[in-house]
Amino acid sequence: MKRRIHLSFVLVYSLVSYFSSCSAFYLPGLAPVSFCENGKGGEDCQTEIQLFVNRLDSVESVLPYEYDVFDFCKDIKEKRPSENLGQVLFGERIESSPYKFNFKQDVPCKTVCTKTYKKGTKEDVTKLDFLKMGMQLNYQHHWIIDNMPVTWCYDVEDGQKYCNPGFPIGCLVTADGRVKDACVINAEFNKKNTFYVFNHVDITITYHSGASEGWRGARLVAATLEPKSIKNTDEKNPTCSGGTPMEVPGEFDNDVSIIYTYSVEFKENNEIKWASRWDYILVSMPHTNIQWFSIMNSLVIVLFLSGMVAMIMLRTLHKDIARYNQVDQADLIKLPSAKEKSSLPYEDAQEESGWKQVHGDVFRPPRKGMLLSVFLGQGTQIFIMTFITLFLACLGFLSPANRGALMTCAVVLWVLLGTPAGYCVCTPVQNFWSIVFADFFLMNLILWVEGSSAAIPFGTLVAILALWFGISVPLTFIGAYFGFKKAAIEQPVRTNQIPRQIPEQSFFTKPIPGIVMGGILPFGCIFIQLFFILNSIWSHQMYYMFGFLFLVFIILLITCSEATILLCYFHLCAEDYHWWWRSFLTSGFTAVYLFIYAVHYFFSKLQIIGAASTILYFGYTMIMVLIFFLFTGTIGFFACFWFVNKIYSVVKVD
Repeated sequence: MKRRIHLSFVLVYSLVSYFSSCSAFYLPGLAPVSFCENGKGGEDCQTEIQLFVNRLDSVESVLPYEYDVFDFCKDIKEKRPSENLGQVLFGERIESSPYKFNFKQDVPCKTVCTKTYKKGTKEDVTKLDFLKMGMQLNYQHHWIIDNMPVTWCYDVEDGQKYCNPGFPIGCLVTADGRVKDACVINAEFNKKNTFYVFNHVDITITYHSGASEGWRGARLVAATLEPKSIKNTDEKNPTCSGGTPMEVPGEFDNDVSIIYTYSVEFKENNEIKWASRWDYILVSMPHTNIQWFSIMNSLVIVLFLSGMVAMIMLRTLHKDIARYNQVDQADLIKLPSAKEKSSLPYEDAQEESGWKQVHGDVFRPPRKGMLLSVFLGQGTQIFIMTFITLFLACLGFLSPANRGALMTCAVVLWVLLGTPAGYCVCTPVQNFWSIVFADFFLMNLILWVEGSSAAIPFGTLVAILALWFGISVPLTFIGAYFGFKKAAIEQPVRTNQIPRQIPEQSFFTKPIPGIVMGGILPFGCIFIQLFFILNSIWSHQMYYMFGFLFLVFIILLITCSEATILLCYFHLCAEDYHWWWRSFLTSGFTAVYLFIYAVHYFFSKLQIIGAASTILYFGYTMIMVLIFFLFTGTIGFFACFWFVNKIYSVVKVD
């Protein structure tokens, strides 16, 4: 009871702390902003629309870069909005841009800036080479208006429209005539060994008028653009439609001058509500049917396992308990002699075998018990953190509009949940997180060397260490203190002083085959969902289906528990009582299949090139695999621990 009360207090404290710490960042940011025409609004109605730019990323490289690195047009009065911890950890670098417009004032064509690269100038050669590298690797812009991504919508197969929350820098036609996907949009991109820069954008801003709703001003409900490559020679009188594409030759033989321009058009649409303005982006992603297939696939596996476990619990196990208890009652009436025992039929001799026979050794402490204790404590911390984070995401607090909210919530909960980790089992050593931080630091060092925007600033690393040693570790010791004061869990049976000899095992009841088979079914429940998660991380696709993810999370809990219980019962029936580590490793082996799938995903789905990107991919993948190993292993252990305690508490022993 004390354990439950204390754990509940910790969860409530974590939730209150989270909301109090992040409400100033997110909840006001989700309030609608009203826009009015110049001279017609009050203090609460804005006139100027500011366009912000985010980092640029690519599906062919793990390294994102800041907007300024590519030598695009800069804002003279640069204003960088405040970033939360999650945005910094994810490498988001939002900056102001020179693209500014007034509400309901269409702009047919306007010059932003001109970038000139002179032949023979080392600095200009470096800048132009970096820009061409971005086009070659298909780096994408990410623009933001009113906290909403500016999307590039285009037609795909079957007449559907896909809205991408980004658009490419440009495209490359190689020396052998091959073109990137972005080059297909213009048939004039046909010169070999030539780069085409998208130096012009047609921006369309859709708004919902407040007059139809009875309030003043208007609210922005969509922002789309169409990138174009247009060669202009007159900066003061640019042409923003048609014309020759802006070419950058592969060989820097002559000076290159790029004029960046834009046009803006405002459209009124009172059918789209402000609260549903993200729908046109999310609905265009054709993954909902696949998600339902994933759920049905997982439910079939759960039903199969539940049927197996129910058969064992309600039939086989019930008969075992009744038979064992009946034998004990018979022994109280008459104890047979050794000669009589040897003459018993086979059915009676069979009663001397089975899971009851190891009751004196089943609770014998395992080898490396302290290491297992540390793993379980940190796995408990990860489990609670994941559960609360996904639950809040389902409620909408961690939607895509709350940039960085998901990571910030996870980090805050991880810090505050040191107490249940220490209380559950002794885990003040924190050796696992030391390994994770060392891996993370090495990956960050590579990002520093490559000049990537994903590199965590030194001050943020110091802040994370301060949270770790200043809050998490002390809370862990506090939890361990209360855990040591708590009375030890009473075992339902006594442990013999001399270990029982384990009989020869068949191939399927040996530890390694059982562990390898144990992770197959849990992985089968998540592998489809895992595809979308990897897409959101490495292919930069927007992930928003947290309801599906939370349901798969619950299914994973059930599957890991049932698979581990099932295999534990088979091993106990074979009189192998070493269940402690095996229960942890059985469900934890799901992480090995996750790693194998990540390797398959890397070679079959991604187009990543370069040693640095490859090292970063597998370095961050190892962190995910280690965390998932502790998470699933902890689920399997506690499920098996409950099962073993339950069956040995209802059977009568001498």
